[in-house]
Amino acid sequence: MLDEVVITRAIVKRYFDKLNDHLEVEVAIVGGGPAGLVAAKKLASAGHKVALFERKLSVGGGMWGGGMMMNEIVVQAEAKRVLDEFGVDCHEFQPGYYTADSVLAISTLCSQAAKAGATIFNLVSMEDVVIRDQRVIGLVINWSAVEMGGLHVDPLTIKADWVIDATGHDSEVLRVIARKVDARLLTESGGVMGEKSLWAEAAELSTIDNTKEAFPGVFTAGMCANAVFGSYRMGPVFGGMLLSGEKAAQEVATRLGAAQ
Repeated sequence: MLDEVVITRAIVKRYFDKLNDHLEVEVAIVGGGPAGLVAAKKLASAGHKVALFERKLSVGGGMWGGGMMMNEIVVQAEAKRVLDEFGVDCHEFQPGYYTADSVLAISTLCSQAAKAGATIFNLVSMEDVVIRDQRVIGLVINWSAVEMGGLHVDPLTIKADWVIDATGHDSEVLRVIARKVDARLLTESGGVMGEKSLWAEAAELSTIDNTKEAFPGVFTAGMCANAVFGSYRMGPVFGGMLLSGEKAAQEVATRLGAAQ
């Protein structure tokens, strides 16, 4: 016979065990879109302790909706190997263009990241960062419901060796830093430069180039990279997002290795 209190106790105990075990991590990723998930999977597979924080109930960012709610995505040939690695079926539309079912793609990325050992916390928002000596060393988090309700509830903190801002167009982590920290970002203007209008070819290339350290302790990934460094948006072409997550993981893993 099922006992409702045991059910409740199981959820509360297991969740807070998980949270308590991730108050200190090697990498904290903010944003659970395709770039964040690829980065999480790659880093966790390499043996690093990774926590991913997503403010929404569903993890996956904008990939679920494909283009204008038609749940197909396009990736270019260079990025197809990432979906191949994750086990997502792609279909050639014409030379250099491949399509994939967006629901299959993003649900697979979520599953693979979690199975690799990355721990995903949904319904958690980042509201601030922890700074020491002009370097980010952690995140300030709260329940998304608190943020949405405008409630005055104090947050908690997560310590992280490295943070990846994968929050898409909003570039939330780096906007907080630009607004609240008396220091310049590693951009031409010293702040978040903002994204330009849609130009798929230019955006796909610059997304990779702009995946880099934007403030000591913080890397960009995905659309956030172009928003921070002032390049174009790409629309429903997701190859750059996948490759950006891969590059962010490689860069952060190199820094973690150098620190050991």
